[in-house]
Amino acid sequence: MKIRKKSYWLLLVLTLVFTLLAVSTILPDASASKVSQLGYKAHCSYAPISTVICLSLSAVTCTIRKRLFTSME
Repeated sequence: MKIRKKSYWLLLVLTLVFTLLAVSTILPDASASKVSQLGYKAHCSYAPISTVICLSLSAVTCTIRKRLFTSME
């Protein structure tokens, strides 16, 4: 039972990390060297693509966590 709780929290933390990374990629950054594909200097120069990738990874880990840890009735 303890292993299941530990892996649940690991997946939850991964979901939060990917979500925070997605948000950080679209934040403006005046010291950025390149203009992002959205037209402004963002933290990440591949802003829309990297945001979608991070949000997709977040969704995948959230789905895995839900499928593994919901009770089957």
